[in-house]
Amino acid sequence: MSVLDIFRKALLVSSKNINFIIFAFITSLPLFCFVVYYEFSFQKFLLETFEILEVSKGHFSFNMLSELKKDYLHEMTRMGLLYVVPYNLLQLSTVLLIVDLASKIYKEDKQMSLKDMLPKPMISMGRLRGTLITFLNFLYVSLLSTCTLPGFIWLVTISNDFSSDLIVMAGIFPTAVVGVAFVALLTLYLALSAVWNMSIVFSILEGVYGIEALALSSYCIGGKDECGIVLMLVFSVWEIGLRFPCLYIGCYKGGYGIIAQVSLVCLGMTLKWIVFVVYYHSLKEITLAKKVDLEVGTEVRPVG
Repeated sequence: MSVLDIFRKALLVSSKNINFIIFAFITSLPLFCFVVYYEFSFQKFLLETFEILEVSKGHFSFNMLSELKKDYLHEMTRMGLLYVVPYNLLQLSTVLLIVDLASKIYKEDKQMSLKDMLPKPMISMGRLRGTLITFLNFLYVSLLSTCTLPGFIWLVTISNDFSSDLIVMAGIFPTAVVGVAFVALLTLYLALSAVWNMSIVFSILEGVYGIEALALSSYCIGGKDECGIVLMLVFSVWEIGLRFPCLYIGCYKGGYGIIAQVSLVCLGMTLKWIVFVVYYHSLKEITLAKKVDLEVGTEVRPVG
């Protein structure tokens, strides 16, 4: 299944049942409220990071460390902890409900009432605990995500001066090496993120947790990691593309800009997990087809 087919089916899942949209909206409200609070602080933090990098431009190798104030380091630690603990736990509780329901709608292909969407108990403690184990096994991806935007700002800030110096001193080759290394690291990050997201889906739908879920996710994605990379790239660009314009016009100062941005981010987040549910079922079909072909090939052997 191509990336476009996955998106098309994900949009069908989310649009053909109005009750699912209502349910996703209600379950995302706690996450939405926290992200609104988080974004006000995070965008101020990004602006301060940008100002420090601007001051340090041209001598970023060691002198930039002297620009880091004690208050800035405390704020960086606070933002990281807020992202890793409450943000991801709220996201996980939302994902548990959305993934389970999206899978049922995708498989059964029928309308569901709000009553059908509220099984009792809604979330078993065993499933919550097991999925949390999977979540914690790959927690460093979240830590990398926290650093993505400050790192991107750092690259944009120093790239012109650094590239100019390299071209003057040693030609264009070192700049190309830096660019290739950045693309390689970004590709690795996106591939790992795809495996991690799929392992969460496996934990919720298959009941496998931790390292086993990660191994199963990696095995099923296998040689088709290009699709996962493209999917993660789309949603990463969506999130960053929404954040930078809001940062540029100063949404953190107040008003409805942050609320609009967070609304679109939460919409993209919900769509991302529906997309990975469709991707999961696509991979399961491919894996099942391979297994059947292997069994048929084993049973039918040449005589002699």
